[in-house]
Amino acid sequence: VPCKRRGGVRFTLKGQSSFNMVMITNVGGSGNVKAAWIRGSRTRTWLPMNRNWGANWQSSIDLRNQRMSFKLTLEDGKTLEFLNVVPSTWKFGQTFASTRQFF
Repeated sequence: VPCKRRGGVRFTLKGQSSFNMVMITNVGGSGNVKAAWIRGSRTRTWLPMNRNWGANWQSSIDLRNQRMSFKLTLEDGKTLEFLNVVPSTWKFGQTFASTRQFF
């Protein structure tokens, strides 16, 4: 049964220098993220992320001082892009909420 969430999908940044871990929460729709991609403001293509555990996804790319965008695909096949949801002034430990949501 699809679930409705208040607010947008949230991205919490963890990690260090060239290891980014992103906890993806408040996901509506089926709620199960099947695949995730990340793109920095100086990156030209979407780069796949690997599931670390649970809602945590990781990449080994140094995206410090760049705006970040995410693309998510849920188990039910729905895909959304979250463009520039993270500003270039981000720091590890911060959470950013998008204005978009799966329904």
